[in-house]
Amino acid sequence: MASLKALKIRINSVKSTQKITKAMKMVAAAKLRRAQEAAMAGRPYAERIESVVASLAARAGGEGASPLLAGTGKDQVHMLVVVTSERGLAGAFNTNIVRAARRKAEELEAAGKTVRFYTVGRKGRVIKRFYPTGVVADHDLSTMKVARFDEAKAIADDLLARYAAGEFDVAHLFYAKFQSALVQIPTTQQIIPVSVPTRDPKLAQTLTPALSNDGDAAVEYEPSEEQILADLLPRNVAVQVFRALLENAASEQGSRMNAMDNATRNAGDMINRLSIQYNRTRQAAITTELVEIISGAEAL
Repeated sequence: MASLKALKIRINSVKSTQKITKAMKMVAAAKLRRAQEAAMAGRPYAERIESVVASLAARAGGEGASPLLAGTGKDQVHMLVVVTSERGLAGAFNTNIVRAARRKAEELEAAGKTVRFYTVGRKGRVIKRFYPTGVVADHDLSTMKVARFDEAKAIADDLLARYAAGEFDVAHLFYAKFQSALVQIPTTQQIIPVSVPTRDPKLAQTLTPALSNDGDAAVEYEPSEEQILADLLPRNVAVQVFRALLENAASEQGSRMNAMDNATRNAGDMINRLSIQYNRTRQAAITTELVEIISGAEAL
């Protein structure tokens, strides 16, 4: 049985930890609001530019299309861009992103594909434990206090340069989409080459309101669709990376706030249990002392 002194020391230690976790929860809650507003503000632009690219790609597809749209003609080497945070103590936030990337890597390897990793954020480096030679680049975010577009553009430019050099054929982006402080959804998105879904009819009406009799859009672009796409496609990659940084920033703070709240409550429960154990041990010691005093008095 632990001594009274050891129990007292442990109770004080847990109380100190509880103060820290409570403070971290408050800090995360304060940061969450700004990060959430930034993520929500960035979503419409990221979704819109993706839709515009899809609309233009449907018209400009075919021979001579940009490699960012048509691809390299191969589907062998896949680059998994794993965006995580620089700091821990955020619950399962980073673990869920890394797990999603590993699951995708296993699926690709089972299909006979070659998998490489591009990690963004210190916590993503854990992938080296499972793929010691698979990580080809690591982008440090330690100097970034808030998500910035220039940081996203630097990552996108590096990816585009590697793509142009033929290092990979397809790039997938992994991040956590913020839904609420309690829910962050691990998300996978193909960013190179651009995935062109079926055009949304509402989008088509918005972008091309005038239609000819045969159903094709009666819109002429100046410059041509190919020239517009040449500018939009690299920008779309940077915007999608920036979106991942914004979503991750909000998801990280939400997950950390929830984790620190759980840690604070767990510390409170542990303090209660230790306090009960301390009181029982102290009561037993007092009872023993009284018995010894009474026994000595009767012996006299």
